[in-house]
Amino acid sequence: MKLKIFTFKIFGNWDSSSEALFIGTALIVGLGTGLGAVAFRYLIQGVEWVGYDWFPVITAGWGKAYVLIIPAIGGLIVGPLVYFFAREAKGHGVPEVMEAVALRGGRIRPIVAVVKSLASAISIGSGGSVGREGPIVQIGSALGSSLGQKLGLSDDRIRNLVACGAAGGIAATFNAPIAGVVFALEIILGEFSVKYFSSVVVSAVTASVIGRAVFGDIPAFHIPIDYGINSLWEFAFYPVLGLAAAIVGAGFVYLLYWSEDVFDNWKSVPEWVQPAIGGVLLGVVALSYPALTGITWDRMPQVYNVGYEIIESALANQLALGAVLILLVLKMIVTSLTLGSGGSGGVFAPALFMGAMFGTAFELVVNMLSPGVAAPPGAYALVGMAALFAATAHAPLTAVLILFELTGDYKIMLPLMFTVVIATLFAQKLLKGESIYSLKLTRRGVRIQHGRDVDVLQGVLVNEVMTRDIHTITKDVNLKGLSRVFNKTRHHGIAILDGQGKLWGMVTISDLEYAIHNGKALSITTVGEIGTPYEKLSMIYPDESIGDALNKMSRRGFGRLPVISRDDSRHLLGLVQRRDIVESYQLARTKRAEIQHRAQRMKIRNIDGTEFVELVLKENSPATGKTVGEIASALPHECILISIRREGNMLIPHGETELQTGDQLTAFIRSEDVEELYKSLSRREEETQEND
Repeated sequence: MKLKIFTFKIFGNWDSSSEALFIGTALIVGLGTGLGAVAFRYLIQGVEWVGYDWFPVITAGWGKAYVLIIPAIGGLIVGPLVYFFAREAKGHGVPEVMEAVALRGGRIRPIVAVVKSLASAISIGSGGSVGREGPIVQIGSALGSSLGQKLGLSDDRIRNLVACGAAGGIAATFNAPIAGVVFALEIILGEFSVKYFSSVVVSAVTASVIGRAVFGDIPAFHIPIDYGINSLWEFAFYPVLGLAAAIVGAGFVYLLYWSEDVFDNWKSVPEWVQPAIGGVLLGVVALSYPALTGITWDRMPQVYNVGYEIIESALANQLALGAVLILLVLKMIVTSLTLGSGGSGGVFAPALFMGAMFGTAFELVVNMLSPGVAAPPGAYALVGMAALFAATAHAPLTAVLILFELTGDYKIMLPLMFTVVIATLFAQKLLKGESIYSLKLTRRGVRIQHGRDVDVLQGVLVNEVMTRDIHTITKDVNLKGLSRVFNKTRHHGIAILDGQGKLWGMVTISDLEYAIHNGKALSITTVGEIGTPYEKLSMIYPDESIGDALNKMSRRGFGRLPVISRDDSRHLLGLVQRRDIVESYQLARTKRAEIQHRAQRMKIRNIDGTEFVELVLKENSPATGKTVGEIASALPHECILISIRREGNMLIPHGETELQTGDQLTAFIRSEDVEELYKSLSRREEETQEND
């Protein structure tokens, strides 16, 4: 309320539907995000000074053991901070923002901004191999979400402010407002819509102005050479670079999540301790790789922190082939260790680092094979940065524009766009359509599609809607018998079983009509002669989604799919048909409604003196068999019956809704009336015994 009064003083009469007022709100988000980005960078510098300037001085006799100690101490601080205060701050942050936009109307807890700032600053400053871009995106998004919630804006407006914060974070970090806008629309919202564009632009520009005022009007990277195309033959090299970058990017994504799985399955070590173990492993890598590779370091290992200095060395053609390959591999390992163990930070900077190393290595190899044909290594480092980021994030527009803003030179744009598109398309195949951001959500069971909405059909499994009571036929039945089965069942497709009751194939009414048209003898020709055998079928497992089933049907033009067991692929469990998919859509909408319902519950759960109560109607309940209207007079006066969960479906109750045994009721009620509610809707065991 105070915030609304403050906003009223600035903008006049509060009207959440006013576009001008909302633009002013977006400006505030950009201002806050820009200041947050500045504070965040200074916080990182402070932690880094303590760890790598002050601590080595007071422990001068310990040699370089501080690179083992400082990351471990950082992990010991970050682990409990994230675990006990804001679990959303773990990892690289962007997937959590995407999930909030898709499932919670953009609502992010305000504490996330605080915890993410501290945890990421400590992770990065203590040497963690992560970037500052992901954290500031989450911080800015949390600021936008918190402001929207305080002002009581709609879900769509809050999502818009979340995107404003994300755009401001990228803009302030890279001094790249255009890339910030595209990042927010392409990755966070997943759609390019005019209704979001103006506010996101305002926020990005405002944040960028704040960043420039503090750090100067300079790009994130210094480009020492005016890069361009040396020869038209280079257009034969860049597609190869794109394909190779896709392979490297996909490998990094899989390594990262493999590392997460290793630490997640390490149950003997508390989760909040694991970042410290990751820090120790970082130190082991730092202490060992000079002896193994011949690459030395002074103050801080090259693979620690964001690594911008090494990127600039690659852009300036100062690195040898062996060095860049080693740094590429080590960066993949230490980034996976940092994030896999539970550290906090982004994957944007590590992707750029790896891309720069890979692009440099690629050009050095090309120049060895074709001297003088290719441009200097720095050009390929630039293109490699964009290609590898696009391969991991599946964000080609963001990749292209951020490199354009970094260079300010159009001459590199043609090979850049060419390479980025190839890298993105090939990486989508390797990662099965997932990006480094969406894969984290998919592993949780959340599938994010275009428009940043959950694909409703991906939320329903085949075993929830498939037809189990199906008609079958053996392969030695003649066509006359098949015709009788079709007439009796009215089905258009029937599963064929062999002599052992195992799935042999499928036969459709179209197969029968085709056989009759071609003069097949009805009493002689068998089902096995006209049906589609097992080897040519498209099948599906019960734990796959209806969305997957629909895709398989569409590719082959099938109207139904056999559902088979994972333990025995010949064991037929049922069929999923197009009509099942239609029914599943309603189920999916019910599930989505329940998610939204839970979100609303979360919004009001902290109201003093009230609570949510869930109870299951037993067979002997006085409410069983009655409508909601009939029992309304028996309920406490300050009680709202919110939902009824029945056989996996959620019903919204109304006066004519009849209550049944096994219904799970959810009610919102004053705490003092809970006992009265139980007495109204259920009979305790002792009461039943008294009546008996």
